[in-house]
Amino acid sequence: MLLFLPAVLYYIVFHYMPIYGVLIAFKSYKFTLGVWGSPWVGLKHFEDLFAIAGFWQVFRNTLLISCYKLVFGFPAPIVFALLLNEIRQAVFKRFVQTVTYLPHFLSWVVLAGLTIQFLSPSTGPINLLLKAAGLDPIFFLGDSSWFRSVLVATDIWKELGWGTIVYLAALSGVNPELYEAASMDGANRYQRMRHITLPAMTPVITIMLIFAVGRLVNDDFDQVFNLYNPAVMEVGDVLGTYTYRMGLVNMEYSFATAVGLFRNIVAFVLIVSANAIAKRINEYGLW
Repeated sequence: MLLFLPAVLYYIVFHYMPIYGVLIAFKSYKFTLGVWGSPWVGLKHFEDLFAIAGFWQVFRNTLLISCYKLVFGFPAPIVFALLLNEIRQAVFKRFVQTVTYLPHFLSWVVLAGLTIQFLSPSTGPINLLLKAAGLDPIFFLGDSSWFRSVLVATDIWKELGWGTIVYLAALSGVNPELYEAASMDGANRYQRMRHITLPAMTPVITIMLIFAVGRLVNDDFDQVFNLYNPAVMEVGDVLGTYTYRMGLVNMEYSFATAVGLFRNIVAFVLIVSANAIAKRINEYGLW
Protein backbone atom coordinates (compact mmCIF):
# COMPACT_ATOMS: atom_id res chain seq x y z
CA MET A 1 0.00 0.00 0.00
CA LEU A 2 2.90 2.38 0.72
CA LEU A 3 4.32 1.69 -2.75
CA PHE A 4 0.88 2.42 -4.19
CA LEU A 5 0.55 5.72 -2.29
CA PRO A 6 2.70 7.90 -4.63
CA ALA A 7 0.52 6.96 -7.60
CA VAL A 8 -2.64 7.80 -5.63
CA LEU A 9 -1.21 11.15 -4.56
CA TYR A 10 -0.19 11.91 -8.15
CA TYR A 11 -3.73 11.41 -9.45
CA ILE A 12 -5.26 13.36 -6.58
CA VAL A 13 -2.94 16.36 -6.97
CA PHE A 14 -2.66 16.53 -10.75
CA HIS A 15 -5.92 14.99 -11.98
CA TYR A 16 -8.68 15.38 -9.39
CA MET A 17 -7.86 18.62 -7.59
CA PRO A 18 -7.65 20.68 -10.83
CA ILE A 19 -11.17 19.55 -11.82
CA TYR A 20 -12.61 22.63 -10.15
CA GLY A 21 -11.02 24.58 -13.02
CA VAL A 22 -13.80 23.48 -15.39
CA LEU A 23 -15.87 26.22 -13.75
CA ILE A 24 -13.92 28.64 -15.96
CA ALA A 25 -15.85 27.30 -18.96
CA PHE A 26 -19.05 28.73 -17.46
CA LYS A 27 -17.58 32.05 -16.38
CA SER A 28 -16.03 35.16 -17.91
CA TYR A 29 -12.71 34.46 -16.28
CA LYS A 30 -10.69 37.43 -15.07
CA PHE A 31 -7.23 36.76 -13.73
CA THR A 32 -7.54 39.48 -11.09
CA LEU A 33 -10.84 38.10 -9.80
CA GLY A 34 -9.87 34.44 -9.74
CA VAL A 35 -12.00 31.42 -10.54
CA TRP A 36 -14.63 31.95 -7.85
CA GLY A 37 -14.81 35.74 -8.21
CA SER A 38 -15.29 35.83 -12.00
CA PRO A 39 -18.89 36.41 -13.18
CA TRP A 40 -21.03 33.51 -14.44
CA VAL A 41 -21.99 33.50 -18.14
CA GLY A 42 -23.64 30.07 -18.34
CA LEU A 43 -23.31 28.30 -21.69
CA LYS A 44 -22.21 31.40 -23.62
CA HIS A 45 -18.74 29.99 -24.47
CA PHE A 46 -20.24 26.75 -25.75
CA GLU A 47 -22.68 28.70 -27.93
CA ASP A 48 -19.78 30.70 -29.33
CA LEU A 49 -17.82 27.49 -29.84
CA PHE A 50 -20.49 25.81 -31.93
CA ALA A 51 -21.11 28.99 -33.91
CA ILE A 52 -17.50 29.35 -35.08
CA ALA A 53 -16.93 27.68 -38.45
CA GLY A 54 -13.22 27.29 -37.76
CA PHE A 55 -13.91 25.06 -34.77
CA TRP A 56 -15.71 22.45 -36.86
CA GLN A 57 -12.78 22.36 -39.28
CA VAL A 58 -10.43 21.73 -36.34
CA PHE A 59 -12.78 19.07 -34.96
CA ARG A 60 -12.91 17.38 -38.36
CA ASN A 61 -9.11 17.41 -38.64
CA THR A 62 -8.83 15.83 -35.18
CA LEU A 63 -11.25 13.02 -36.02
CA LEU A 64 -9.68 12.33 -39.42
CA ILE A 65 -6.12 12.16 -38.10
CA SER A 66 -7.17 10.04 -35.11
CA CYS A 67 -9.17 7.67 -37.34
CA TYR A 68 -6.18 7.27 -39.67
CA LYS A 69 -3.99 6.45 -36.66
CA LEU A 70 -6.60 3.98 -35.42
CA VAL A 71 -6.95 2.21 -38.78
CA PHE A 72 -3.24 2.03 -39.60
CA GLY A 73 -1.54 2.45 -36.22
CA PHE A 74 -3.64 0.18 -34.00
CA PRO A 75 -3.04 -3.08 -35.95
CA ALA A 76 0.69 -2.35 -36.38
CA PRO A 77 1.89 -3.49 -32.90
CA ILE A 78 -0.43 -6.52 -33.07
CA VAL A 79 1.09 -7.68 -36.35
CA PHE A 80 4.58 -6.89 -35.11
CA ALA A 81 3.98 -8.86 -31.89
CA LEU A 82 2.80 -11.85 -33.94
CA LEU A 83 5.95 -11.68 -36.06
CA LEU A 84 8.25 -11.32 -33.04
CA ASN A 85 6.55 -14.24 -31.34
CA GLU A 86 7.58 -16.46 -34.24
CA ILE A 87 11.29 -15.60 -33.85
CA ARG A 88 13.17 -18.39 -32.11
CA GLN A 89 16.56 -16.66 -31.75
CA ALA A 90 16.28 -14.90 -28.38
CA VAL A 91 19.25 -12.54 -28.94
CA PHE A 92 17.92 -11.26 -32.26
CA LYS A 93 14.41 -10.96 -30.81
CA ARG A 94 15.62 -8.80 -27.90
CA PHE A 95 17.68 -6.67 -30.27
CA VAL A 96 14.67 -5.98 -32.51
CA GLN A 97 12.51 -5.15 -29.50
CA THR A 98 15.09 -2.72 -28.11
CA VAL A 99 15.54 -0.91 -31.43
CA THR A 100 11.80 -0.58 -32.06
CA TYR A 101 10.71 0.68 -28.64
CA LEU A 102 13.62 3.12 -28.24
CA PRO A 103 11.78 6.00 -30.03
CA HIS A 104 9.04 5.86 -27.39
CA PHE A 105 11.47 7.29 -24.82
CA LEU A 106 12.42 10.24 -27.02
CA SER A 107 10.39 13.45 -26.90
CA TRP A 108 8.54 14.75 -29.92
CA VAL A 109 10.93 17.71 -29.98
CA VAL A 110 13.78 15.33 -30.81
CA LEU A 111 11.75 13.12 -33.13
CA ALA A 112 10.26 16.12 -34.94
CA GLY A 113 13.77 17.45 -35.57
CA LEU A 114 14.82 14.08 -37.00
CA THR A 115 11.68 13.92 -39.13
CA ILE A 116 12.21 17.42 -40.50
CA GLN A 117 15.78 16.57 -41.46
CA PHE A 118 14.84 13.18 -42.90
CA LEU A 119 12.01 14.63 -45.03
CA SER A 120 13.83 17.81 -46.05
CA PRO A 121 13.14 18.61 -49.72
CA SER A 122 16.79 19.56 -50.26
CA THR A 123 18.88 17.24 -48.05
CA GLY A 124 16.48 14.51 -46.88
CA PRO A 125 17.35 10.92 -47.93
CA ILE A 126 13.90 10.26 -49.41
CA ASN A 127 14.00 13.33 -51.64
CA LEU A 128 17.59 12.62 -52.61
CA LEU A 129 16.41 9.22 -53.85
CA LEU A 130 13.53 10.87 -55.71
CA LYS A 131 15.95 13.28 -57.36
CA ALA A 132 18.27 10.42 -58.29
CA ALA A 133 15.31 8.67 -59.92
CA GLY A 134 14.55 11.80 -61.94
CA LEU A 135 11.48 12.76 -59.93
CA ASP A 136 10.62 16.09 -58.33
CA PRO A 137 11.25 16.41 -54.57
CA ILE A 138 8.24 16.47 -52.25
CA PHE A 139 7.87 18.94 -49.39
CA PHE A 140 6.16 16.43 -47.09
CA LEU A 141 5.69 18.80 -44.14
CA GLY A 142 4.56 21.69 -46.32
CA ASP A 143 2.15 19.82 -48.59
CA SER A 144 -1.44 19.46 -47.34
CA SER A 145 -1.89 16.17 -49.20
CA TRP A 146 1.08 14.57 -47.40
CA PHE A 147 1.02 16.07 -43.91
CA ARG A 148 -1.56 13.74 -42.36
CA SER A 149 0.31 10.73 -43.77
CA VAL A 150 3.48 12.00 -42.09
CA LEU A 151 1.65 12.30 -38.76
CA VAL A 152 0.37 8.73 -38.99
CA ALA A 153 3.72 7.29 -40.11
CA THR A 154 5.75 9.05 -37.40
CA ASP A 155 3.22 8.04 -34.72
CA ILE A 156 3.57 4.39 -35.75
CA TRP A 157 7.36 4.75 -35.77
CA LYS A 158 7.36 6.14 -32.22
CA GLU A 159 4.87 3.80 -30.58
CA LEU A 160 5.21 0.52 -32.52
CA GLY A 161 7.72 -1.15 -30.22
CA TRP A 162 6.16 0.11 -27.00
CA GLY A 163 2.70 -1.10 -27.99
CA THR A 164 4.13 -4.48 -28.90
CA ILE A 165 5.32 -5.06 -25.31
CA VAL A 166 1.72 -5.27 -24.08
CA TYR A 167 0.80 -7.98 -26.60
CA LEU A 168 4.01 -9.95 -26.04
CA ALA A 169 3.24 -9.93 -22.31
CA ALA A 170 -0.16 -11.45 -23.09
CA LEU A 171 1.49 -14.13 -25.24
CA SER A 172 3.94 -15.04 -22.47
CA GLY A 173 1.07 -16.68 -20.60
CA VAL A 174 0.18 -19.07 -23.44
CA ASN A 175 0.94 -22.69 -22.60
CA PRO A 176 3.68 -23.96 -25.00
CA GLU A 177 2.01 -27.37 -24.96
CA LEU A 178 -0.80 -25.90 -27.04
CA TYR A 179 1.63 -25.17 -29.87
CA GLU A 180 3.20 -28.62 -29.52
CA ALA A 181 -0.17 -30.34 -29.65
CA ALA A 182 -1.21 -28.28 -32.67
CA SER A 183 2.05 -29.16 -34.46
CA MET A 184 1.49 -32.85 -33.78
CA ASP A 185 -2.00 -32.51 -35.28
CA GLY A 186 -0.45 -31.10 -38.45
CA ALA A 187 -1.14 -27.38 -37.94
CA ASN A 188 1.29 -25.15 -39.80
CA ARG A 189 2.71 -21.91 -38.42
CA TYR A 190 -0.11 -19.75 -39.83
CA GLN A 191 -2.78 -22.04 -38.37
CA ARG A 192 -1.10 -22.01 -34.94
CA MET A 193 -0.99 -18.22 -35.08
CA ARG A 194 -4.63 -17.99 -36.10
CA HIS A 195 -6.12 -20.51 -33.66
CA ILE A 196 -3.83 -20.16 -30.62
CA THR A 197 -1.91 -16.89 -30.64
CA LEU A 198 -4.67 -14.51 -31.77
CA PRO A 199 -7.35 -15.87 -29.37
CA ALA A 200 -4.86 -15.47 -26.51
CA MET A 201 -4.41 -11.81 -27.46
CA THR A 202 -8.14 -11.06 -27.86
CA PRO A 203 -8.80 -9.71 -24.31
CA VAL A 204 -5.82 -7.37 -24.49
CA ILE A 205 -6.68 -6.28 -28.03
CA THR A 206 -10.24 -5.46 -26.91
CA ILE A 207 -9.10 -3.34 -23.97
CA MET A 208 -6.50 -1.50 -26.05
CA LEU A 209 -9.10 -0.86 -28.76
CA ILE A 210 -11.49 0.67 -26.20
CA PHE A 211 -8.71 2.99 -25.03
CA ALA A 212 -7.88 3.88 -28.65
CA VAL A 213 -11.50 4.77 -29.44
CA GLY A 214 -11.65 6.95 -26.33
CA ARG A 215 -8.59 8.84 -27.59
CA LEU A 216 -10.12 9.71 -30.96
CA VAL A 217 -10.64 13.31 -29.92
CA ASN A 218 -7.54 13.49 -27.71
CA ASP A 219 -4.95 14.30 -30.34
CA ASP A 220 -1.20 14.15 -29.76
CA PHE A 221 -0.52 17.85 -29.19
CA ASP A 222 3.27 17.46 -28.90
CA GLN A 223 3.52 15.72 -32.26
CA VAL A 224 1.33 18.14 -34.22
CA PHE A 225 2.71 21.27 -32.54
CA ASN A 226 6.31 20.33 -33.42
CA LEU A 227 5.56 19.32 -37.02
CA TYR A 228 2.84 21.61 -38.35
CA ASN A 229 3.29 25.04 -39.93
CA PRO A 230 1.05 27.70 -41.53
CA ALA A 231 1.21 25.92 -44.91
CA VAL A 232 -0.63 22.87 -43.55
CA MET A 233 -2.77 24.59 -40.91
CA GLU A 234 -5.96 23.79 -42.83
CA VAL A 235 -5.43 20.03 -42.53
CA GLY A 236 -3.16 19.85 -39.48
CA ASP A 237 -4.76 22.13 -36.91
CA VAL A 238 -6.34 19.94 -34.20
CA LEU A 239 -8.18 20.51 -30.94
CA GLY A 240 -4.98 20.48 -28.90
CA THR A 241 -3.25 23.20 -30.93
CA TYR A 242 -6.53 25.14 -31.21
CA THR A 243 -6.94 25.12 -27.42
CA TYR A 244 -3.32 26.19 -27.01
CA ARG A 245 -3.79 29.19 -29.30
CA MET A 246 -7.08 30.23 -27.76
CA GLY A 247 -5.98 29.80 -24.16
CA LEU A 248 -2.28 30.68 -23.98
CA VAL A 249 -1.72 32.81 -27.08
CA ASN A 250 -5.02 34.74 -27.23
CA MET A 251 -5.55 34.45 -23.44
CA GLU A 252 -9.21 33.43 -23.91
CA TYR A 253 -9.06 31.10 -20.92
CA SER A 254 -12.79 30.51 -20.56
CA PHE A 255 -13.27 29.70 -24.24
CA ALA A 256 -10.27 27.35 -24.25
CA THR A 257 -11.62 25.57 -21.17
CA ALA A 258 -14.97 25.12 -22.92
CA VAL A 259 -13.15 23.49 -25.86
CA GLY A 260 -11.31 21.14 -23.53
CA LEU A 261 -14.47 20.23 -21.61
CA PHE A 262 -16.34 19.52 -24.84
CA ARG A 263 -13.50 17.26 -26.00
CA ASN A 264 -13.52 15.31 -22.73
CA ILE A 265 -17.28 14.82 -22.86
CA VAL A 266 -17.02 13.41 -26.39
CA ALA A 267 -14.15 11.14 -25.29
CA PHE A 268 -16.22 9.88 -22.35
CA VAL A 269 -19.17 9.05 -24.62
CA LEU A 270 -16.85 7.25 -27.07
CA ILE A 271 -15.15 5.08 -24.44
CA VAL A 272 -18.45 4.11 -22.78
CA SER A 273 -19.96 3.25 -26.18
CA ALA A 274 -16.88 1.27 -27.25
CA ASN A 275 -16.92 -0.68 -23.99
CA ALA A 276 -20.61 -1.53 -24.38
CA ILE A 277 -20.13 -2.69 -27.99
CA ALA A 278 -17.06 -4.76 -27.08
CA LYS A 279 -18.91 -6.57 -24.28
CA ARG A 280 -21.74 -7.41 -26.66
CA ILE A 281 -19.33 -8.83 -29.25
CA ASN A 282 -16.83 -10.85 -27.21
CA GLU A 283 -17.76 -10.29 -23.52
CA TYR A 284 -14.50 -8.48 -22.78
CA GLY A 285 -14.47 -4.88 -21.51
CA LEU A 286 -13.09 -2.43 -18.99
CA TRP A 287 -16.03 -2.91 -16.63
